[in-house]
Amino acid sequence: MNLSKQTLVITKITLMTAFLVAASYLVIPLPFAVAAISVQTLAINLIALLLPPVQAGLSIVIYILLGAVGLPVFNGGNGGIGYLLGPTGGFFAGFIAAVVLISLLKGKKYSLVRYSIVTVFIGIPVMYMFALCWMVYVTGMSVRDAFLAGCAPFLLGDAAKCVVAGIVAKPLFKVMNQYEENRVLSEKTI
Repeated sequence: MNLSKQTLVITKITLMTAFLVAASYLVIPLPFAVAAISVQTLAINLIALLLPPVQAGLSIVIYILLGAVGLPVFNGGNGGIGYLLGPTGGFFAGFIAAVVLISLLKGKKYSLVRYSIVTVFIGIPVMYMFALCWMVYVTGMSVRDAFLAGCAPFLLGDAAKCVVAGIVAKPLFKVMNQYEENRVLSEKTI
C-alpha cells in the first residue's frame, strides 16, 4: 500500500471515529431506561456501510480505547473504565461485532433494501445481544428486565436510524471515494 493510499485509509478511519464521538454527544436521557437515546446507532451503521470490515472494526476499537483512557467520548461526554464496565458496557463489544458483520454482509454495490435488512436484522440484534448479556451479568437483572430497561425502548428508533444510515450511505460513499475515483481517472488520461 503506497503512502497516499495509507493516508486515505487513516483519514477515513479517523473521520468515522470522530463522527461516532460527535454522535455520542447527542443524547436524550430516558428516566425509565438504563441507556439514553443517542445518534450512536446511526454512526455505527454508517461506519459499517462506508468502510471495509477491518477499517470499520478499527474505528470502533479506537473509539473504545479513547474512552477507556478517560477521554469524554462515550454517551453524553462520559469516559473511563468505570463507564466501559458499567451496565451499558456490553454495547461496546456489540459495536465491534456489528460493524464487522454489517460490513462483511452489505455487498459490493449499494442497495438500500440490503443495507436496511443487514443493519436492522443483523446489526441491531448483535449489538443488543452483547448489551443484554453484559447488563444481566453486571446488574443481576433478569433477561426480561434487562431487555425492557436496556433494549426495548430503543428498538423502533434504532431501526429507523438503520434505514437513515442506508439512505445517507450512498452520497457519503461517493464523497469518501471521490479521491480514488479522480486518481484512477487521471492515471487513465496520462
